[in-house]
Amino acid sequence: MECTVLASGSSGNCMYIRSGESALILDAGLSKKEIITRLSASGKDPGIVDAILLTHEHTDHVRGAEALARELNLPLTGTGGTLTAFRSTRQAIKKQAPQNPCRYNTSFTAGEFVVTPFAVSHDAVEPCGYSIRCGDLCLSIMTDTGIVTPHMMEYLSASDGIVLESNHCPEMLSHGPYPEYLKRRIRGKTGHLSNTMAADCIRDLKGSIGTVILSHLSEINNTPKRAFASSQEALGLDMSYIDLRVAAPGIGCSCLSKTIKIG
Repeated sequence: MECTVLASGSSGNCMYIRSGESALILDAGLSKKEIITRLSASGKDPGIVDAILLTHEHTDHVRGAEALARELNLPLTGTGGTLTAFRSTRQAIKKQAPQNPCRYNTSFTAGEFVVTPFAVSHDAVEPCGYSIRCGDLCLSIMTDTGIVTPHMMEYLSASDGIVLESNHCPEMLSHGPYPEYLKRRIRGKTGHLSNTMAADCIRDLKGSIGTVILSHLSEINNTPKRAFASSQEALGLDMSYIDLRVAAPGIGCSCLSKTIKIG
């Protein structure tokens, strides 16, 4: 299984997940043109995409979703709440892409993949993470949540690799330029995981997972170096057993394409 982070952060989020001749696109927070351009630049084939998965309806995750779905002749897949919220902002579009609603903890098939949505804690209507299985390999994605619950940990711990939010450095956020109400939102239970919270999560998962990609880093309140160092410190000597990478914000991250291996 291969996961390519095409974009990550508040300016846009998009991933391409491939196994054999089957692929998924997870979130479409860039324009259709930019997503296709980045797929081409990283040598990824949009023609084998079996589904477009949406985690929630915020613009940095759905900006190009409608146009991309029409381009690839695919429905948009997400929870009922996400799809309803997404559609409500696009009522003026005459030719809308079809929708494929999914439910928490209920698996469905997309090409060679078995996909299971699970609940996360974010200030959206019905946001989710995804556990994506193909054969014996499992990749879980959790990029927008203010807390990590035992239920979320069940999915993460059953994975060979994870894409995990490490949004902000608490110190940078505290002393940064954001107004106080926005700082409270980010820190809140329906906000975003800090470097410290992501590091705690990874430390609790050591021994279960082999690959971690830290994602959704704030361009204002974090740096790739700080995010990496926080999780590296939490892992300690176990760092040698985990392939830890960072999807830098605001740029294409196709260099982070990684084959997820058991063990």
